[in-house]
Amino acid sequence: MIAPAMVEAAPLFLKPNEDRRLRAGHTWVFSNEVDIVKSPLTAFEPGATVSFLSSNNQFLGHGYVNPHSLICARVVTRHRDQALDSSLLVHRLNVALGLRERCFSEAFYRLFYGDADGLPGLIIDRYGDVLIVQITTAGVEKIKDHVVSTLQKVMKPAAIVLRNDTAARELENLPVYVETVFGSCPTTLAVSENGATYWVNAASGQKTGWFYDQRINRARLRNYVRDRTVLDLFSYVGGFAVQAALGGARSVLAVDSSAHALELVEQNAMVNGVKDVVSTRCEDAFDALRALREEREHFDVIVLDPPAFIPRRKDAKAGLGAYQRLMQLAMQVLSRDGILLTASCSYHLQWDAFHRILTKTARHVDRQLQIIETGHQGPDHPIHPAIPETEYLKAYICRVLPTF
Repeated sequence: MIAPAMVEAAPLFLKPNEDRRLRAGHTWVFSNEVDIVKSPLTAFEPGATVSFLSSNNQFLGHGYVNPHSLICARVVTRHRDQALDSSLLVHRLNVALGLRERCFSEAFYRLFYGDADGLPGLIIDRYGDVLIVQITTAGVEKIKDHVVSTLQKVMKPAAIVLRNDTAARELENLPVYVETVFGSCPTTLAVSENGATYWVNAASGQKTGWFYDQRINRARLRNYVRDRTVLDLFSYVGGFAVQAALGGARSVLAVDSSAHALELVEQNAMVNGVKDVVSTRCEDAFDALRALREEREHFDVIVLDPPAFIPRRKDAKAGLGAYQRLMQLAMQVLSRDGILLTASCSYHLQWDAFHRILTKTARHVDRQLQIIETGHQGPDHPIHPAIPETEYLKAYICRVLPTF
C-alpha cells in the first residue's frame, strides 16, 4: 500500500456552499474554501491524504492536501472505501494506457494527463520504451517512488526520467530537479509521428522534449502546403516545419530564438529527407516578422504556435495584446490568398476571445478571414468535462483574403 487507507485519513471540512465544484465533478479545492476552524490547514503536512467533508459532514471524496498552495487540495477518488494504494495506481494507469493504445499504433504519446486521467499532478510522456514523468503536486511527490515502481511493473520501460523542473512545482513549494530514476536515458530521443521521425532532447527541451498535443494540427497542415512557401514561427525542433516539407511545400523557413532548437530542426529535416526544403532563422519571432515585412517577403502559409502568452489570469491584458500584435505582423507577410494556422496553449485565452482577436486583427489590416478548421489537443490529452482547465489548446486554420 502506498499510503494509509484514505478512509482513515484526517478530515478536511469545506465551508458552507463551497462543495459545489466537487459535486459537479471538479477535483480542486482552494484554500479559501476550507473551514480552517474545523480543519486548520497548518495542521497538515504537504501531500498528506485527507477525506473531504461538506459543512454538514457529507462525504465528498478522498485526496491529498498541500497547505502551502492556493489550490490546497485535490480529489483522487469519490469512493469511500477506496485508498490511494498500488492497486489504484495500476488501475488508473491501465485505463489511461487503454485509450492511448486504442488511438495510436506506435508508442509515442502522452500516457497520463493529470486530472483528466484520474491522478491530479501526474504527467507522463512516452517515447517508445522511455518514460518522462512530471510531478506537479505535493501529493504525487510524496508517493513518487511508488509511481516509479508502478510504471516499472505495468510498462516495463528501459528508462524513467523525472522532469520535475516546471513552474507549477514552484506554486506547490516543491523543489525543482531533473533525475533519471530508472535505467539510462540517452541525450536525445526519437519520436515517430504522422509518418515523420524527430529527434528531441527530453532532459532539457521544452515540456518533456516534445509537444504531443499538436499532433493532429500538424497532420492537418499537410493539406494546405503543397507547392507553397511556408513560414513556421516558434518552430522549436521543427514539428510543423518538417510536416510541411513532407506535405510537399516548396520551401519552409523555421524561425526560433533558440539556436540549439534550430540545430535539431536541421537534423530532423535531414533525417526525413527534406533538408533542401527547410531553412532556419535564429531570431525572436516578432523581430523576424518585422524584418520580413521590411524585406517585402511573403509566404503562402504561416504557422503561429507561440508559448502561452497568458500563463495567469492577471496576464490577460498583456497577453491579448501580444497575440494581436503577432497575428497582425503575420498577416502583413501572408500572401493575398494565404493560409494561417494560429494556435494558443493559454487556458486563460478562451475560444471566444481568440475568435475576437482574429476578427479584429483581420479588419485592422484590411483582410477577410474564412475559418476553415478548428483544432484542439489530441486524444492523449483528454478533456475532463467538469474540469475546464484540462482544455487549453485551441487552433484555427484560416484562409486570409483581401476584403470582399
